[in-house]
Amino acid sequence: MNNSSLRSLVEELIKKLDPEATVTILSVKDMTIPIDIEVEDANVLIGQNGETLFEIQHLLKIILKRKLDQDIYVDLDINSYKKKKAEYLRELARASANDVSLSRRTKMLAPMVSYERRIIHLELAGREDVMTESIGLGPSRKVVIKPR
Repeated sequence: MNNSSLRSLVEELIKKLDPEATVTILSVKDMTIPIDIEVEDANVLIGQNGETLFEIQHLLKIILKRKLDQDIYVDLDINSYKKKKAEYLRELARASANDVSLSRRTKMLAPMVSYERRIIHLELAGREDVMTESIGLGPSRKVVIKPR
């Protein structure tokens, strides 16, 4: 499937959700199709804590997998929500790690989905003064930052 037919397929679905949406498909890399969408009112397509965004992303992956007849990954972002969220999480990780390092007291972050916890773990992986681990089950799983 070429980029223009891929784009029309994605646009067809997204335009049903928001007729005014602008769809940009970036270069496919490592079997990942990055799709950026710009809309006037992003709240409807993003949902609470990005839940709707991830559901749309999952739906797109299923549709494209069937059309392309191969396993692919879709990286959907709406109004740069995921990009902004990732930067916020990296800043939260650094600030929390600094706090733990200074106070020598363990800090537990709020429950997060797996991709958010992964951002925290990766941001702090190179630090020698703190360590991280995930605890809990399901939606209550959270990151704990401990002094070394």
